[in-house]
Amino acid sequence: MAELVIFDCDGVLVDSETISVSVLCDFVRKAGADIGEEEAYRLFLGRSMAAVEEALRGEFGLSLNEAQLGRIRAETFRRFRDELKPMPGAVETLSRLNVRRCVASSSSLERIRLSLDLTGLLEMLEPHIYSASMVARGKPAPDLFLHAAKAMGVRPEDCVVVEDSPAGIEAARRAGMRVFAFTGGSHAGQAALAATLAALRPDLVFSDLRRLPGLLAATPSHLGGRTG
Repeated sequence: MAELVIFDCDGVLVDSETISVSVLCDFVRKAGADIGEEEAYRLFLGRSMAAVEEALRGEFGLSLNEAQLGRIRAETFRRFRDELKPMPGAVETLSRLNVRRCVASSSSLERIRLSLDLTGLLEMLEPHIYSASMVARGKPAPDLFLHAAKAMGVRPEDCVVVEDSPAGIEAARRAGMRVFAFTGGSHAGQAALAATLAALRPDLVFSDLRRLPGLLAATPSHLGGRTG
């Protein structure tokens, strides 16, 4: 049994990825560049805003100033307030989970807390909320997960990370943690998530958060990429 479950936020606890990617795609297209949905997920999924900015510069020659970043943030937050929902099963899972838990997300602390508050999850997770803004390098570097484990007083090998992005799975692996790949978000089909994540050989791939307590109780020898 793991001592600590580290949840990603976007695309795991809250069903936010389709909203976030839609806002970024709209911005890129209005700036005169062409971007498809599949490419957007490849570039942006699970990445911090700093990494998104780097991708926009490298792929489209777009450099964002503070005003543009502010508009993207404001539109994302507006749509969150109108549309954001908890991931199906998130409330039930957190209520049943009899192991310590925290959140470690590439998003800003402001966005994480807003997302969790809007979906009724914040009080089930605070104050154990960690953002990529707290470390030198975001995912796929292991820094954020190692920071969260250290803050919670748990060894990396006693942690299980629940992630929905290739960057997050790589970060967990590099941190020396077990990682469960989650494919139950509304973006999973658009991002071809199940095949993409399975190819990275996480310890387990699953699509229903309600199964997590039972999956955590399984012994490591029972895991090995099982799906469900």
